[in-house]
Amino acid sequence: MSKLSYTARADAHTSPIASKLLRIMEEKQTNLCASLDVRTTAELLSIVEQVGANICLLKTHVDILEDFTMEGTVKPLKALAAKYNFLIFEDRKFADIGNTVKLQYSSGVYKIVEWADITNAHGVTGPGIVRGLKEAAQENTTEPRGLLMLAELSSKGSLAHGEYTQGTVEIAKSDKEFVIGFIAQRDMGGREEGYDWLIMTPGVGLDDKGDALGQQYRTVSDVVSTGSDIIIVGRGLFGKGRDPAAESQRYKKAGWDAYLKRLQ
Repeated sequence: MSKLSYTARADAHTSPIASKLLRIMEEKQTNLCASLDVRTTAELLSIVEQVGANICLLKTHVDILEDFTMEGTVKPLKALAAKYNFLIFEDRKFADIGNTVKLQYSSGVYKIVEWADITNAHGVTGPGIVRGLKEAAQENTTEPRGLLMLAELSSKGSLAHGEYTQGTVEIAKSDKEFVIGFIAQRDMGGREEGYDWLIMTPGVGLDDKGDALGQQYRTVSDVVSTGSDIIIVGRGLFGKGRDPAAESQRYKKAGWDAYLKRLQ
């Protein structure tokens, strides 16, 4: 678990996009990622307007949107990212052979590589998935891109543990610049080998303990104290009639306080 400040890590990081994200976190004093699983572009943009000032990262699932277009969805979303200074993470969870994910990342309706700063992938198909996604990034954009590997999940009964997790960590070592970290519940080590992986943790809640579909929530202080750099919060921001602006401010403060405590 890193005891260094976000700024110190940004200065030394091998990935341009990880360095940029760490600087945003320090500048805005937030380690909050908003996860907005909504069905319309209007709702997505409305919530982003309310939480944008309090987040470092926005996590999307654009395949949920019923009215997605590059012009109507991506263009205003990128404008909001510039306005409020946050990055965009499309939670695509690629899980196929290298050539297929290369096409999935760059082609089709969503053209993810063109607009998402960060995406993610399972380790189940081996290191070819990293090579395929990186090639797509190199061939389709001049903007820096980053990949997170799914090392652990927050859902009850997840098979992402033990040998799977360790194998995914080994895959991450195959590319120091493109692979920037993990979706995980704790620190994944690597510093003794020169890796400074960002750990992003879903399933974080200040109020709820879980849902009927197997989601399990941990507290902000718990996940940050065990190595998480970025807390991913979804329904805790906008579910059950909550006020996204107020809740994002609340999670921002809780996350930053936990980070400062870890530095001590």
